[in-house]
Amino acid sequence: MELEVKILDIDIDEIRRLMKENNASLVKNEMQNNYIYDFEDRRLLQDRGYARIRVVTDNTSGKVTVFMTTKRLVSADVYKRMEEHETVIENREAGEGIFQALGLQLIQVINKSRESYRYKDSLIEIDVNEKEFVPFPYLEVESPNEEELKEVVELLGYTMEETSSLSIYDILKEREVSPP
Repeated sequence: MELEVKILDIDIDEIRRLMKENNASLVKNEMQNNYIYDFEDRRLLQDRGYARIRVVTDNTSGKVTVFMTTKRLVSADVYKRMEEHETVIENREAGEGIFQALGLQLIQVINKSRESYRYKDSLIEIDVNEKEFVPFPYLEVESPNEEELKEVVELLGYTMEETSSLSIYDILKEREVSPP
């Protein structure tokens, strides 16, 4: 189980500078095509979860990897706790076939770039979505425990009060932004 918070409206160049200054290593620089699936009645999303196929293209090597994932929100107080099950699959079509056989439907495609840094046991991820979906850049900070999560947030120049445990959908709703 991971602990996760978001930091919104970031200065990407400043985050990169802080990562370099603190010897964080760049572990991912990729483009992601995210295919979100749910049942017709949207019960997964209503239960704060989803099924996803993610096609990842490494911007450095060009290598393509496809992941099949389910996620479910366990709690979202100060930080978000997610139950996640993920595996690498041969191709997107294989995952689609499995999801469709279970009665799931493709409900949304989200494309974004992600730049990820490793600091200690934490992952700091700069996400830039298509502007029509999320018109601002943000960070996701994932840590194994509360102490390190707080340390990373402060290292980035923020306080825990400036973070959000909301999903990106809830943040957009709060900001009255309607994704396509």
